[in-house]
Amino acid sequence: MKNSRNKIGKILINNNTYIMLLVLLIICAIISPDFFTVQNITNLVRQYSGTTIVCMGMLYVILTGGIDLSVGSIVALGSVMVAWSLTTKDLGMAAAIIMPLLCGVCCGAVTGFFVAFTNMAPFVASLAMMTIARGVAYVVSNGQPVQTPANTIGTLGIAKLGGVIPWLAIIALIFVLVFWFIIKYTSFGRIVIAIGSNEDAVRLAGIRTKWYKLAVYAISGLCSGMAGIVAASRTAIGTPIIGEGLELDAIAACVIGGASLSGGRGSVLKTVVGVFVLAFISNIMNLLAIPAYPQDIIKGVIIILSVLMQEFTSRKSDSV
Repeated sequence: MKNSRNKIGKILINNNTYIMLLVLLIICAIISPDFFTVQNITNLVRQYSGTTIVCMGMLYVILTGGIDLSVGSIVALGSVMVAWSLTTKDLGMAAAIIMPLLCGVCCGAVTGFFVAFTNMAPFVASLAMMTIARGVAYVVSNGQPVQTPANTIGTLGIAKLGGVIPWLAIIALIFVLVFWFIIKYTSFGRIVIAIGSNEDAVRLAGIRTKWYKLAVYAISGLCSGMAGIVAASRTAIGTPIIGEGLELDAIAACVIGGASLSGGRGSVLKTVVGVFVLAFISNIMNLLAIPAYPQDIIKGVIIILSVLMQEFTSRKSDSV
């Protein structure tokens, strides 16, 4: 009897993130009849597709014990580069997609270089890049939103597969599946987790940990650049002000999903659940017409409670 109770307790502890999402879904459905409408769900997945992609890169950084505060600024830079490529230089769609991705990778690689090869604190290195990337976005756009030409990147933002599923959601799903596969089945994923657990042991095993740490920041930059493309396709503009505070949402989603900020623990699928938790919280408050500032307070309290629950269940899991 005791063994069966322990097994049930372990199942509940290991799946607490999914239980949290289910409870939130039920509450949202009860509070607002508009929550489960097709239009609302479609808008929700389109709105948070970019956030999901950013969270994939952020998770890899967190798994190594680092943090990336520059993701929101790189998203803004990416969206501006898309619009700039399509208007100012008329470089075509291919260049408009490649340039923000390259910018994201370069920004992330620079941050990763300082973190890995100069032992600069991730907080400081990524904070500097956050300022630089945002500044470049303002310079390129002259501080103004840049409208994309008609029938270009904006068509991606409204396109739907089979007239039902937004293509932005499909793109986000592809990123999730690729990142899940890398963590689950490749040596790169295992080494990234091992670096966060015990970097010294990994280095003594002959693995060049510095290059792996640089790589995860470059990957985070790539994801942010892609999110910039997604943002530009949703709004049909590139703007330097988009993505403000996105880094905090990305970190919160990873932590709600059970990732440890000290590294070595995290799940791709649970991080996606963390994104949905934040999305549902914001969405239901918008449906209830709650003003923006109280929303921030409520969201902050819910994040704290979620993190406390993750820490509590993690300790319980170790003792079960």
